[in-house]
Amino acid sequence: MGPGYAIEDIKLAKSGHEKIAWAGRWMGVLNRLKKRFAEAGTFQGKRVSICIHLEAKTAYLAEVVQKLGAEVWITSSNPTSAKDDVCAALAEKGIHVYARHDATPGEFESYLAAITDCKPHVIVDDGGDVCDYLGKHPQNAIHLAGICEETTTGVNRLLAKHARGELTFPALAINDARSKYLFDNRHGTGQSTWSSIMNLTNLNVVGKTVVVIGYGWVGRGVAQRANGLGAEIIVTEIDPWKAWEARMEGFRVIPLVEAAELGDYFVTCTGEERIVREEHFNLMKDGAFLSNAGHFGYELDIPALEKMAVSIQNVRTKVDEYHLADGRRLYLLANGDIINIAGGLGHPVEIMDMSFSLQLATMHYVLSTPALAIDVHAVPKRIDELVVREKMAVEGFTIDEDSNGES
Repeated sequence: MGPGYAIEDIKLAKSGHEKIAWAGRWMGVLNRLKKRFAEAGTFQGKRVSICIHLEAKTAYLAEVVQKLGAEVWITSSNPTSAKDDVCAALAEKGIHVYARHDATPGEFESYLAAITDCKPHVIVDDGGDVCDYLGKHPQNAIHLAGICEETTTGVNRLLAKHARGELTFPALAINDARSKYLFDNRHGTGQSTWSSIMNLTNLNVVGKTVVVIGYGWVGRGVAQRANGLGAEIIVTEIDPWKAWEARMEGFRVIPLVEAAELGDYFVTCTGEERIVREEHFNLMKDGAFLSNAGHFGYELDIPALEKMAVSIQNVRTKVDEYHLADGRRLYLLANGDIINIAGGLGHPVEIMDMSFSLQLATMHYVLSTPALAIDVHAVPKRIDELVVREKMAVEGFTIDEDSNGES
């Protein structure tokens, strides 16, 4: 299986251990489920592969799975989100970690090979890259009981693959569970996006115009948090129901071509390619900030922006100034990669506690359920509810039961 890991520098492990320990201190739901599943022994002797943004919270999930008796292989779903000290700490713990911050596309492909060559029993994916890799290397999926997909983008890719008849193993749509999208996609992304933007720019949000492009659960969270910070919100959408929902929530809804000349901050939240293009850049005001909250860094047409620029200068950490021929300056944050992780610390720990608890519970379900059908399955309601009720227990509150004795 190779040397066991491929990372930047094992000497970075000390700070990685500190970060992982801090995350674990606040992940009460995951810690409760660890005790529950230890008794069942379901993970004993299993091979688990994980491909998620590799920072401290993800690392703690990997450590929990290892402590439950599994052998764990892990990489980052986006090279820009890999934290080298965290990778080093996992390597010291005996986890097979293949990740490096800003790894090349070729390296990333080799990491996908490394975490699937073990022929895992269950996989956690984020964005669908492992699923796509297995489509080209089906021999690595011969023992695969199921793949658990974390994101909207990944679920959409799975559904498209299944519609084409190309899905060859069961998949669980983690992203579509209520204990995921209601909290992670909305509140987690909302807070972490604006924490990152404010940290990178050190500028006010209050009084500024924020253009939120896409009003799914991520867009809702980004808009709501910006509104709470005192910004004026403009939403752009192609879905009439989502557009009307944004309007009902008090936000201005107009086409992107009209919003382009009004925004101070632009945040893409669509999961689609080249949403903000040259015709929009041409209309933006001097000093506008561009950022992406979607999984992949292609929502902003950065190649077009590069062609338009007469010069490009890094002016702050993760802030690049594109100086245009007419004198305007546009600022790209975190290279257009996912802003909350490439430019910050990712979701709050307590948010990811719920999401990763859902992953753990769903992995347990996959491993203990014989022969799931080849399909994109919803997470069973009992598992979805288990996570939110465990969260209530951690927070120390209860709710009423209905008159029929059902929750």
